[in-house]
Amino acid sequence: MSDFAELTLEGKSLQLPVVTGSENEKAIDINALRAQTGYITLDSGYKNTGATTSAITYLDGEQGILRYRGYPIEQLAERSNFIEVAFLLIYGHLPSQAELDNFSYQIKMHSLVNEDMRKILDGFPSAAHPMGILSSLVSSLTAFYPDSLHPNPTKEEVDLTIIRLISKLSTIAAWAHKNSQGHPKNYPDNSLDYCSNFLYMMFAYPTEKYQVNPVVVDALNKLLILHADHEQNCSTSTVRLVGSSHASLYSSVSAGINALWGPLHGGANQAVIEMLEAIKADGGDSKKYIEKAKDKNDPFRLMGFGHRVYKNFDPRATIIKKTADDVLGALGINDPVLNIAKELEQAALTDPYFVERKLYPNVDFYSGIIYRAIGIPTEMFTVMFALGRLPGWIAQWKEMREQKEPIGRPRQIYTGETTRDYTPINER
Repeated sequence: MSDFAELTLEGKSLQLPVVTGSENEKAIDINALRAQTGYITLDSGYKNTGATTSAITYLDGEQGILRYRGYPIEQLAERSNFIEVAFLLIYGHLPSQAELDNFSYQIKMHSLVNEDMRKILDGFPSAAHPMGILSSLVSSLTAFYPDSLHPNPTKEEVDLTIIRLISKLSTIAAWAHKNSQGHPKNYPDNSLDYCSNFLYMMFAYPTEKYQVNPVVVDALNKLLILHADHEQNCSTSTVRLVGSSHASLYSSVSAGINALWGPLHGGANQAVIEMLEAIKADGGDSKKYIEKAKDKNDPFRLMGFGHRVYKNFDPRATIIKKTADDVLGALGINDPVLNIAKELEQAALTDPYFVERKLYPNVDFYSGIIYRAIGIPTEMFTVMFALGRLPGWIAQWKEMREQKEPIGRPRQIYTGETTRDYTPINER
């Protein structure tokens, strides 16, 4: 097979190199196209454009494959924990015991936030959306750690910024929740592991001793692992694009949080719960809504079923389905909304209409169920997504800087007015 693709424009031929990835993915390198022909490509939404090469995550939607640094997501979710996976994504290899112990220790030691940041938090009204608080406070970290603004930081400076961001984001996220409840904030407990400490900061009250449920901790670890990276999506590409200007890691991740906040990206599991609540409010007849979903003339759509990337099944959903069952069983919850969810799940897995169209429950369906079951409110769902996605954002930012990628500068096709003369206001 030729290593070049041939393009003919205006009677002239141009050879463009073909690039092949390690999993045999193929791309046409168009870097020379504009310089040699004056043409650019038009790809709305960048759906067919590879903006970078990356060694972090491999995703095959047709086959239902997701791997971090070559490791199948199924193995990582079953055998690892979130902090180990974070190290893997960021540094490219599974840590030794000494590396993992040091990484975990450093994260614990940096989990406190400056008290002046708490003053900023206290200035937000209780009605403020937690994602707005999260993005604002992450961006403000540049003020507390101005060394992070160095355009060419040393490895040690980058590593310290990474540690600070991972450790402090969980504290900020938990405090954003407490702010929305009007409750006192809990300081981190460094005797606990990462997920247990987050749950403690989220749910502990001064008048009672908080007991960490190991089933819930295991579920949270799995959820964060499953969301840790997903190659070049909207928020990840945003982090890389902002970082390409040599903006700090804090600024770049803050931009990624805002991209994730959009309902077309990070709000899918929240939409699931809102749908279930609406079905409950209408009497709770799940069969009625199954039929509505089948009716092509009905605008109703089942949220949390099927996936725009995974065409056959979502490998993350296969993993998290069992976890959802474990959580519901361990907590003994009798929630009408979750009962409706189980009825919809059963229909989607057995009804020929859904099976033939591959409208299977996806990871957002199950994550919404789990978060609701453990007491996380719907407005915090996207924050949980951000907490999980953070290692991927960091890894992508770090890789982009280490590969010395140029500043992002997309082109456009102008469709506005051609040259026209200015008309004074009294002549218009």
